[in-house]
Amino acid sequence: MNLPERADGQLRVGVAIDVPEPWSTQLQAARARFGDPLADAIPPHVTLLGPTVVDEDAIDRLHEHLRAVCAQNPAFRLHLRGTATFRPVSPVVFVQVVEGIAECERLEGAVRSDLLAQPLRFNYHPHVTVAHEVGDAALDRAFEEMAGFDASFAVDSVHLYEHGDDEVWRPVHAFSLAGEGDVR
Repeated sequence: MNLPERADGQLRVGVAIDVPEPWSTQLQAARARFGDPLADAIPPHVTLLGPTVVDEDAIDRLHEHLRAVCAQNPAFRLHLRGTATFRPVSPVVFVQVVEGIAECERLEGAVRSDLLAQPLRFNYHPHVTVAHEVGDAALDRAFEEMAGFDASFAVDSVHLYEHGDDEVWRPVHAFSLAGEGDVR
């Protein structure tokens, strides 16, 4: 995983949509089964903001920003189904987002503004990773075994994650989606 350097007085954060139970446990177990070394360090999620370093004294401003973004965006339905891959560009197999793509894109663009504005390494593509940093055989197996995965759920919040010194990503704050047009 490509992580930005963090200095004293800084936090490494990310923003994501959590995958709820029972699918979260299923996806995390699958990632571990495929030998992904990050299976226990990264809960199943759809990334809105990848690893980003912020100053600790900017955390209140960060919370205000995320509250404002979420206040303007309604809850929506997210449907995950089937697999795809970023190979050969990146050795990743993922479960596809087949409903809720536009909503994820809007959220991602709004989150990645203000103090979180930054260029992207790749175009944004909402997905849930199930295999990364493993060999081709494990990627092929993940692609085949997860092809039948299907889950649909309401997204009514996004989470701010912090990356701990133990290399584990943990949700530290939830922000409710409260915009008009709620489609739960």
